Amino acid sequence: MRPEQAHSPKRESGDERRAAVAEAARAIIIEKGLEGLRTRDIAERVGINIATLHYHVPTKEALVALVAESLRDDFKAQALRHPKAGLNGADQLRQEFNEFREIVAEMPELIGVLSELVDRARRDKSIADIILPMQAYWTEQFATVYRLGIADGSFRNTIDPAAAAVITTAALYDCWRPHRRDQLDGVFAELERAFSNPSHASQG
Repeated sequence: MRPEQAHSPKRESGDERRAAVAEAARAIIIEKGLEGLRTRDIAERVGINIATLHYHVPTKEALVALVAESLRDDFKAQALRHPKAGLNGADQLRQEFNEFREIVAEMPELIGVLSELVDRARRDKSIADIILPMQAYWTEQFATVYRLGIADGSFRNTIDPAAAAVITTAALYDCWRPHRRDQLDGVFAELERAFSNPSHASQG
């Protein structure tokens, strides 16, 4: 091997380049909002030219889809650190709250970027087509937890799981904001009290 080969920089794979683009885009969305997202700024942060950027994300929709994919992957990776198999509904809800608490403390940009995209989706159908299914999936996860809790008796059997899930995700969206984060534990406690089955708790 020639000396210059030994010191040549490692060529990034396509996946690595796309991950870098997604990370740069997320940072700009947090700093400037979606309106301030410019391909030139992304290319500069990643260290590539515009043509290379457009090779990986040729359209606005492709860029938003890449950002959404990166958010989904990070949420999934975080959830895998906390298995829920075998837990009843109430304990799974607490686990979901613990995961959200970790995200707010360690990766607040995840919720921030998602919130920005959800807000833009109200005005842009192309973004709505990408983001709203992701939002619906998160809401359905909570609905599933509430249905489980009704079945195992840890939640009241009079609650509407779909409505409870909407209430819960709306509260969590609000609590990621810096001026709300000191209320996080109180919000979690109120949500648990609102849906828990008192008789089940007394049996435990």
